[in-house]
Amino acid sequence: MTEQANSGAAQAEQGPQFSLQRIYVKDLSFEAPKSPEIFRQEWAPSVALDLNTRQKSLDGDFHEVVLTLSVTVKTGEETAFIAEVQQAGIFLIKGLDAASMSHTLGAFCPNLLFPYARETLDSLVVRGSFPALMLAPVNFDALYAQELQRMQSAGEATAQA
Repeated sequence: MTEQANSGAAQAEQGPQFSLQRIYVKDLSFEAPKSPEIFRQEWAPSVALDLNTRQKSLDGDFHEVVLTLSVTVKTGEETAFIAEVQQAGIFLIKGLDAASMSHTLGAFCPNLLFPYARETLDSLVVRGSFPALMLAPVNFDALYAQELQRMQSAGEATAQA
């Protein structure tokens, strides 16, 4: 009986746990619809980046987080290329309250995945014979806070209607 009480106390003292289990590419896509003609034009790119995250619970305390980066680059009116990567990770997370879990899955995990996704996209674009993208860092904490604010505003608007 004493051993059970001691092991329970040891688990309680251990506190929250976070462990990265695996990082992997879930999906990868590249299209250069105007090649080879696009290579003969003056290179004056405009870059549109779309960023998205999603997560799902796996068995036990394991969670998959997927960061999707979609880039469309145009030169003038012509689409030079479209590239997309879904960079995913499996994380062991336990002992967090609901708010901390939400922040961890919505901001902390994507922040860990972003450098991998950025490097994968950069490599993909260079292999397509285009100049490197070199995407700027993203502040996932700020994006998470904006999304919370948007959801609160939408909830207040729904409650007033």
